[in-house]
Amino acid sequence: MAQSRSGEALGASYRLVELIGTGAVGEVWRVSVAGAGETEGEAASGEAAAKLLKPEHADDSALVERFVRERSVLLSLRHPGIVRVRDLVVEGDRLAIVMDLVPGGSVGDLLARSGPLPARDALTLAAEVFDALSAAHARQVTHRDVKPDNVLLAEPWRPGLTGAVRVGDFGIASVVDEKLRQTTGLLGTPQYMSPELISQGRSGAAGDVYATGVMLYELLAGRTPFAGPGTDFTVAYRHVTSTPPRLDLPDDLWAALESLLSKDPAVRPSAADAASTVRSLAGAHAGLAALPAAVAPDGFADVERPATIVRGAAAGAVTPGTIPGGASSAPQTPAGADDAATATPPAEPLPDLGSAGSATIVRPLRRPVGAPASRPDTAEEARSGRRPAWLTNRTIALAAVGVVLVAALVVGLVWLLPSGEPEATPTAPHAATASQRDPALPTGLSITRDASYDPAEGTVALTLDYAAQSAPLTGPLLEVVPGVADGDGCPPVTWTGATATRNQPSVTGVTADCAWTLTGVDVPAGGQVEITATLPATFADGAALDAWLDGAAAATTEATTDETVTGTSYPAQRLLGVQVVTPSRTVSQTPLTVTLVPVWAGGPDELNPLYSSPSTGSPSQMLVDVAGGEAGVRFADGCAGALAVSSDGLVVTALSVAPSCVLRATVGNFTNLESSPFSITTRE
Repeated sequence: MAQSRSGEALGASYRLVELIGTGAVGEVWRVSVAGAGETEGEAASGEAAAKLLKPEHADDSALVERFVRERSVLLSLRHPGIVRVRDLVVEGDRLAIVMDLVPGGSVGDLLARSGPLPARDALTLAAEVFDALSAAHARQVTHRDVKPDNVLLAEPWRPGLTGAVRVGDFGIASVVDEKLRQTTGLLGTPQYMSPELISQGRSGAAGDVYATGVMLYELLAGRTPFAGPGTDFTVAYRHVTSTPPRLDLPDDLWAALESLLSKDPAVRPSAADAASTVRSLAGAHAGLAALPAAVAPDGFADVERPATIVRGAAAGAVTPGTIPGGASSAPQTPAGADDAATATPPAEPLPDLGSAGSATIVRPLRRPVGAPASRPDTAEEARSGRRPAWLTNRTIALAAVGVVLVAALVVGLVWLLPSGEPEATPTAPHAATASQRDPALPTGLSITRDASYDPAEGTVALTLDYAAQSAPLTGPLLEVVPGVADGDGCPPVTWTGATATRNQPSVTGVTADCAWTLTGVDVPAGGQVEITATLPATFADGAALDAWLDGAAAATTEATTDETVTGTSYPAQRLLGVQVVTPSRTVSQTPLTVTLVPVWAGGPDELNPLYSSPSTGSPSQMLVDVAGGEAGVRFADGCAGALAVSSDGLVVTALSVAPSCVLRATVGNFTNLESSPFSITTRE
C-alpha cells in the first residue's frame, strides 16, 4: 500500500519516490526535489530523504505548533557530522522533516555485517559522533535517541574510513519528545536509554553521551552492555541497577568507557571532552585487534548505590523510595523490584512491550519504568525455597545492626524530649535560585530567565538573557513580571540594561497583567544581551521561586502567542513566518514585484508587509527588528535561470518565458522561503 503512494507530491517542492523504512514515529521516503542542483548544498542527484510523521501527530495542535517553532533551530543546525535538515513540511495531515539523503548505510548495518570492530575504527566512529553531538549541544539541541541505526555513513564502510559519520534524526526527538515528556511518556531505545531517563523520565546532553558510550561498547563487543533475556522494560531496568560487564580491553580504554556509562550524569564527560579522549585512545591503541563477539553473561552485577524509579501515571504506581502504605523501602532494594512480594500490586498490569530492545519506542508509562513484576532469578528462588542471591549474611548482619541502632535512637529521643508540646522553632527563609529557558522562536530569539532570591534584602533579581541566531534582533520585547502570590498586585520593578515602561494594550494590542515593554535591546547575530529586573518579594522556599519563574515565562508566552492580537507589536517574539508573495503572472524583461508578508499567530497580515521589492523609501521597523533591515533580505532564482537577481539580492527581474517559476528568499532567521508558482510570459 505504501509503495502505491509513490509519485505523490509532498508540499510544493518534493515528490515521494520510494519507501526506505518505517519506525516508531513514521516512515522514511526517498523523495525527488523540484529544481534540485540549483542551490548551494543540494545533492546533484536531486534526491533527499523525508521522514513523514504518523498522521495522528498532525491532529495534535500543540505538536504542530512546536513543529513550526523548531523549524529555525533545525534548519540552522549545521555541522559536517550532522544530517542536514532541509525543510519541515506542514501540509494537511502530513508533517515531514526533509533531510539530505545519506547513501552509505548505517552503523547498525555495519555491525550486522561485520560484528565487533578494531579499537581504532570503533573509537574513531565514536569520536565523530561526539563531534556532532558537541555542535548540537552548543545550540541547546539534544538528540535523545542516539543508536547505530541513527548514525549514517556518507560512503560505504571500509577499515580506516574517517569523516563519513552523519548523525540523523535530531528533528524527531526535538519535535515529538516534548509532547511525551508532558504526558509521562518516553521516547528512546531501551538498550541505549540513560539511567536518568529511566529513573526520572528526563534526559539531556549527558544522556546523549551515555547512549554514545553504549554504542561504543557495542562497536567493541558486538552487543550492548545490558542486552539479554527479558522485555525491553527488563533491559531498561538494568541501566539503573546493573554495572556493564567488563570487556577484555586495556585499563585506560575501559576506564574511559566506564566514565561514559556512569550512572550519574554529572560524572560523565561532555561530548566535546569525550571526543578528545576517545580520539586520543584511537591513536594509542591503533594496533589493537577486534575482540571476539561477546555473549550475554549469566547475570548482571548490581550497582552499590540504591536505584530510584520514575513516578508512574497510575494511581497505584510506586513512589521512589517508598512502599505503598508509607513504610520506607530498604536502601538496597529498589521499590517495585525485589519487594514485589510485599508491595501493593499496581492498579494496572505492566504492558507487554515485547523484546525489541534495539527499536525506538514511543510509549506512555502506566507504572514505573524498570519495575518488572518479578525478576526471573527471584521467581525461581521463591519456587525452590532457596535464599535470594541478594540476601547475604552480610546483608542480614547489617540489617540487624541497623535495627539495634534505630531502636537505641528512638529510646534516646523519648528520654531526652521534655514532656508537653514542644514550641515550634520558626525557620528562617533561605536564599534560592531558579532557572528557565524558552525554546528558540522562529525569529531565532532565545530567552533564558534566572531568578535569585535574597531573603535578607527581601528582593528577587530576575536576569533575562536574550540571544539571537543568524540575524540581529531588536526590541521592543514583552516581559511579564507577576506578583508572588495569587491576588497580589503587580510589583514595582527596577530595570537595568533596557528602557522599560508598562505595556499599554491600547497601543500594542497585547493584553497581559503586569507586562512590561523593553526598548533599547539590540541583540547581535550569534550574540546575547542581559537585562536585569529587581523587585521586592518573599518566597517560602526554592520550589516557590521555581513556580513563580515558570509562571512569569508562561504568562509572557501566552501573551505573545495570542491569536486574537492584531498589529505589529513585539515582532521578535510574535512573528511565526514570512510569506513570499508575487503576481501569478509577470512579463519578461521587467522587474518582479515581491511582497514579504508577516505571519502572526492569527494568520498572515497583508496590510502591514515586512518589505516590498523593488523598494521605495526606508524598510519597515518590523524588518529592522527581526532581520536588521534590508541587509537581512536576500532573493534567489528558483526558476533555472529565468530570473535575475541584483548583486545586493534585493531586486528580481524576469528574464525569459517560463510556464512555472518560484522565487526563493531568506529573511533574517527565516530561510528556505519560497513563493507560490507564477508564470513568465512575453509582452502582448
